[in-house]
Amino acid sequence: MTTLFSLVYLPQERFLIAFRIIGVLVLLFFAILFLQSAIDKIKDRKGNLDWLTGHFANSIFNGQIQALLSILTIMELGSGLAALFCAIAVVFLPFSEFAIPFFVVSMCAVTLLALFMGQRIAKDYAGAAGIVPYFVVALMGMGYFAVFI
Repeated sequence: MTTLFSLVYLPQERFLIAFRIIGVLVLLFFAILFLQSAIDKIKDRKGNLDWLTGHFANSIFNGQIQALLSILTIMELGSGLAALFCAIAVVFLPFSEFAIPFFVVSMCAVTLLALFMGQRIAKDYAGAAGIVPYFVVALMGMGYFAVFI
């Protein structure tokens, strides 16, 4: 007889597999997000620099765009690589403590906050609002991994 409880109940092995899959998907989401953005900033640095110079012309960041672009590129590259390597580790390494993915997703959240702050300072409120869903995913990912630490 099939009951609602039997449909929801997951044996321990299935639960661990589901946990790993969900965790890997969250980490891959941030790996794709930040690696694509960092690679774009590296490949088209001049185009990004020109756009950002105009974007922040009337802000406190005026005159510091080149240094800030370098810092942001490093933050995105670090977050993306950490998320990618962590996703691979979650798939292949048999460890039960997931503190590392929690801190990796936290690092991604800090990178998103840097982007959000820049958009708010530039008074690009629509651009800042576009970052909010990514930040929500980061918070949910942090909460997800925090439960299992």
